[in-house]
Amino acid sequence: MKIQLIVTGRTRDEALAQLTQHYTRRVQHYVPFELVELPDVRTTRATTEAAQKQAEGVQMLKVVQPGDFVVLLDEHGRQMTSREFAGFIDRKMSTLQRNLIFIVGGPYGFSPDVRSRADSLLGLSAMTFSHEMVRPFFVEQIYRAMTILRGEPYHHD
Repeated sequence: MKIQLIVTGRTRDEALAQLTQHYTRRVQHYVPFELVELPDVRTTRATTEAAQKQAEGVQMLKVVQPGDFVVLLDEHGRQMTSREFAGFIDRKMSTLQRNLIFIVGGPYGFSPDVRSRADSLLGLSAMTFSHEMVRPFFVEQIYRAMTILRGEPYHHD
């Protein structure tokens, strides 16, 4: 099983990009992990929110394969503690035949097609974060989950 984090666009803030890379390397010591950066959708002033979500959704769904377990990072999703998240990952690692895929939506969220493909919704916080900020936060949480599962002294309750 591999864990993938699918995002739209690349991180323009170099400090955030470096932090994401730092935690990506750490996660890869524990589990196959891939950050999939999809190209930004080209828009014009005439592009509607729905059209942008649809175009982003087409790109996202091209990465997803049958049998993958898809989790959307969504403000309305279930919020978990770090230990609960570690347990979630542990259960998926022991039961999934394919990949565990987390997807960060674009600025307007997810298309109906992506929402209908989702197996679960995960909320990081009741607060809103920029798409660039979510990346290092979430990859760090995956790393934290791996250390919890191994009983390593990174996480403190």
